[in-house]
Amino acid sequence: MSELRPGDITDEMIQAMDTAKRQALQKDLRTLAATIRADAEDRYGTADPAWRAGVEWTLLWIENTAGQPTEGQP
Repeated sequence: MSELRPGDITDEMIQAMDTAKRQALQKDLRTLAATIRADAEDRYGTADPAWRAGVEWTLLWIENTAGQPTEGQP
C-alpha cells in the first residue's frame, strides 16, 4: 500500500469527509432526542409541569443543534 502525499487528498475528499462527519453528528443527536423523548413519555403522566417543560426545551435545543451542521452547506 502506498503512502499518501499532500497532493493526493483533494478538496472534494475533504468536503466529503466533512459532510460525513456532519451527517453522523446529526444522526447521533436525533437518536439522543428520540431516546430522551421515549423515556420521558413514560413519565409525563405523573411528572411536574416544570420537568415536562424542561424536557421539551431540551428536545427542542437538541433538534435545533442537529440542524445546524448542514445549514449553508452544499
